[in-house]
Amino acid sequence: MLELYGHAVASRLLLGTARYPSPAILAEAVRASKTDIVTVSLRREMAGSRAGGAFFELIRTLSVKVLPNTAGCHTVAEAVLTAKMAREVFATDWIKLEVIGNHDTLQPDVFALVEAARILSGEGFKVFPYTTDDLVVAERLMEAGCRVLMPWCAPIGSAMGPVNLPALRSMRAHFPDVPLIVDAGIGRPSHAAIVMELGYDAVLLNTAVASAANPAAMAAAFTGAIEAGRIAFQAGMLEPRDMAVPSTPVIGKAVFS
Repeated sequence: MLELYGHAVASRLLLGTARYPSPAILAEAVRASKTDIVTVSLRREMAGSRAGGAFFELIRTLSVKVLPNTAGCHTVAEAVLTAKMAREVFATDWIKLEVIGNHDTLQPDVFALVEAARILSGEGFKVFPYTTDDLVVAERLMEAGCRVLMPWCAPIGSAMGPVNLPALRSMRAHFPDVPLIVDAGIGRPSHAAIVMELGYDAVLLNTAVASAANPAAMAAAFTGAIEAGRIAFQAGMLEPRDMAVPSTPVIGKAVFS
């Protein structure tokens, strides 16, 4: 069982709720994924549609924990204000903190991220920071009060999968007791299995499911891949070798002269 800020969750898949073709398809995908946590962008829903109230009501009917996020924020002030609004709307002190620094790559502004994390942690928020795979930044986020880290494995929505496996391995080794959730860049179930085999605790994704021809089926596929990767990590996988090693023993085999 995964524990996040004292809250136990059974599923290691966190699912985003944006870009689905319809509310009904979103609901079907959430149920198929068996997720316990969904992320919701307060700014996107309030700015993009007058149906925000109906959307939030739909989320409530899915019996999942809501993790609001600060998607679209580019400054500390924006992120902090959005987090406070989300706390009022969803009655939760959980927040996925995003402070975007680059319009093209959507890479986080790590300096603003640390500052915003410190402010929000000081005000009682349980912060889930969307960050890079930089160890120094991760250390600063922990010092700011974060107890969960969410490194990207590729730019948001790129579907590239893990582009820097050594960095992800280093982060897992450096923070053995910190819940690590890979966030952003996952495009295929196999990508999710790879990061889970590294020992990561969970995966957060959105576009790969929402943009699939059959979102519910894709959600179920990701759930299976994440479970498989976690079991493989726990079982202890065979590491790559420099030479062939026969699986059949050679001792006692017949010798012909």
